[in-house]
Amino acid sequence: MTRATLIVNPYASRVDEARLAAVVRALGDVEVLRTVGPGHATELARAVGAGTIWVLGGDGTFNEVLNGARPDAELGIVPGGRTNVLARALGPGTRRRISVGRVNGRRFGFAAGVGFDAELLRRAGRGRSDLGMAVTAARILLERRGRFEPALDIAGFGEAAFALVANADPYTYVGRLGIHVARPARFDLGLDLVAPPRLGLRDYPAVLRYLLSGRGGLLRGHDLDRIVITCREPLPLQADGEDLGDVTEAVFEAERDAVTILVG
Repeated sequence: MTRATLIVNPYASRVDEARLAAVVRALGDVEVLRTVGPGHATELARAVGAGTIWVLGGDGTFNEVLNGARPDAELGIVPGGRTNVLARALGPGTRRRISVGRVNGRRFGFAAGVGFDAELLRRAGRGRSDLGMAVTAARILLERRGRFEPALDIAGFGEAAFALVANADPYTYVGRLGIHVARPARFDLGLDLVAPPRLGLRDYPAVLRYLLSGRGGLLRGHDLDRIVITCREPLPLQADGEDLGDVTEAVFEAERDAVTILVG
């Protein structure tokens, strides 16, 4: 029987020695590997090979492991970050096979985006909190006077101000209003696209209506295998909250039935 591995980000917000010791006791016979900086979790996962790889850290650490693990490895999540979007979307005690996405070759577990959301995550920083995200979003909206003009072109859909691509409905935990960014998206399907053609003060009621009910004037695509986005100027790109720099093109691809996920 292959021994399980636990990759730990010791710098994650909810990770300390006491928590690590408790996780090791719960998992049993595991080899503990600690990351030392960005990108290290990918290297560690690549070196581990097959078997079960548990991750104690946030979404960024899990994303790194997702990009380094072999196709036949099982990946386990022990939430250790501030938001832990993927673990929340899957739910505790989960063991399931899911699809993932790729953008420009980089895997993501729940969502990636071009434009506003990527800029928001970049400016909020790695240690972001829900409150910090809200404050940063308000600053960006104030700077732009609430306006977002078309900045990218989505093949087969048309022009848009920014775009989110998801393989789940990941942010339902935000607030108590029952917000759904990608309502029909599912972990066992392809990719969903959500993109406003433009945003001005008159458009925000329609966006709110979409978030609350799924109805509204946004560009939408469901269960897609490939999405090609061309930016009119370099725009920020993010995957699972990780800043991938500025791009002029983003190619999204669905990787169906890709990996087995366990949530501790």
